[in-house]
Amino acid sequence: MSPFKGQTGLRRILNAAGYSLDGLSAAFVGEAAFRQLLLLNLLLIPLAFYFEVSRGERALMVGVCLLALIVELLNSAVEAAIDRISLELHPLSKRAKDMGSAAQFVALALISSVWAVILLG
Repeated sequence: MSPFKGQTGLRRILNAAGYSLDGLSAAFVGEAAFRQLLLLNLLLIPLAFYFEVSRGERALMVGVCLLALIVELLNSAVEAAIDRISLELHPLSKRAKDMGSAAQFVALALISSVWAVILLG
């Protein structure tokens, strides 16, 4: 058992919330892509409530936007872990970073396609 998993109950939940806020703060301060995607979400999510679409369609429009933020957080985490291991150029490091970037590309394509299908019907 990990020595870092010692907390239980409410203390564990509070610690987890603090770690999550630390992660969001680190992404906002250190990742331009996260800030750009956050700005896009601040535009698109209210816009989803402007259009006359069903509740399910609106939930999907908002959900794919939030999914792209999640993917960006995971992509940034992969990049940070790779850089922590070594800044040396290595084919496996490049592959990991490229795959994270590809995941974000797919998430952005998902936003575009979902919004297009819903709005253009």
